[in-house]
Amino acid sequence: MNLNLRCTIVIVFLFFSLGLSHLKAQASTKDTLSTWQMLGYDGLSAFGGLKHAYSRPFHWKKKDLVTAAGIVLGTAALYSFDEESSNWFQGQEEHIPGVLKETGYYLGKPLYNYSINGGVYLVGLLTKNEKWRKTGVLLISAASTVGMLQTVSKTFVGRARPIANVGKAKFKPFSSEAAYHSFPSGHTILAFTTFYAIGKQFKNPWAKGGFYALGLVSPVSRLWSGAHWLTDVALSVAVSMVVVDSIDKYLDKERYPSNSKDQISWKLQMGVGTIGLKGTF
Repeated sequence: MNLNLRCTIVIVFLFFSLGLSHLKAQASTKDTLSTWQMLGYDGLSAFGGLKHAYSRPFHWKKKDLVTAAGIVLGTAALYSFDEESSNWFQGQEEHIPGVLKETGYYLGKPLYNYSINGGVYLVGLLTKNEKWRKTGVLLISAASTVGMLQTVSKTFVGRARPIANVGKAKFKPFSSEAAYHSFPSGHTILAFTTFYAIGKQFKNPWAKGGFYALGLVSPVSRLWSGAHWLTDVALSVAVSMVVVDSIDKYLDKERYPSNSKDQISWKLQMGVGTIGLKGTF
């Protein structure tokens, strides 16, 4: 068994071991439905979440516009030292344990990422546990949403990667060259989406923080390898959070209203020279 497969299995086992003890307490209120009925309902829920996320910008209110403006300003601030930060991160790579770099790389690969997402949903489906089913639907719907978004954006933007050695401001829109597919970071957007969505399901702040930190391993590994600029990674994390929060609210309100809300609501805050998470009790 190779290293990356072992890492994926460890991550999946970690999540299962933290959550399986709660299966009985979170027993489904709709256990009279057949497996096929639940599968059909959840499929429509996942598709509805995807549509909801893509349509949100047309329904943004003042608060949402302020958040978007903060993200743009924060990204602009980070852009001013993209090259310096890239040089620093690449300089640290030789000191980073290989297992950490391998884990970060493979957690952002679609095959392994969707293995985690599908595994979570499968547990919920087989046990008829609505909480786990909803979590699986959130994972699959959010990953599909950001996956399509980053695939199109990479080609459309055509930003050069740091390892291309042509600078942070070199762009070749619609280029087929991998060296010009820096923005956004696909590994970051998939990995952080998954672990941010998982973390939201826990009330314990330490569990939340642990999964959020795990979701940052892949983004940082991309900086170490020179595959992406800091702005690529930061904006990808921001997009992940916005998409997950949007779909999570939709599922709680429209598709799985019996699921209880988290005791802590997390919100991304970005501004000139600042980036961070705000937890509201």
